[in-house]
Amino acid sequence: MMRLVMMLCAMAAMPLSAQGTSALRGHDSSAPIDVDAQRIEVLDAANQAIFTGKVRVRQAKMTLDANRIKVSYTRPANGDPVIRRLDADGAVRLVTPSEQATGRFGIYDVENRLVTLVGDVTLAQGASNLRGNRLSIDLRSGRSTMDGQGGRVTGRFTVAPRKTN
Repeated sequence: MMRLVMMLCAMAAMPLSAQGTSALRGHDSSAPIDVDAQRIEVLDAANQAIFTGKVRVRQAKMTLDANRIKVSYTRPANGDPVIRRLDADGAVRLVTPSEQATGRFGIYDVENRLVTLVGDVTLAQGASNLRGNRLSIDLRSGRSTMDGQGGRVTGRFTVAPRKTN
């Protein structure tokens, strides 16, 4: 109960956003990125690849699903392409071992280790959930921030049953 009170007090101090710690803290953004899709279009001159059709991207313990994901990369003179950013749109879903978030659009800035979901965002952890317009997760610190829709973040937090004596 005390943890819930502390969480609610912290949220009350931030009227336009909710903050917490994500399970993605310390996520290995240098781990290989695996992509599965129905179609790929490579725009090599623009350093982009566009994946469409039930796209699934996996990196370490993080999965990103969407209808379409554009991958932006750089190509060193002597080496493989280096992924810099993924832009996802359409039924975006981010899944970790303990959380699930959804939104209309998503950005995974690999270089700066930031994940952002925008548009009718939901974040669920177990039976607890938050709703807002924008979720930002810093993969270094695990700090997550949600901005509200119309200035409000809404949520429901489950309370563990009390033991009676």
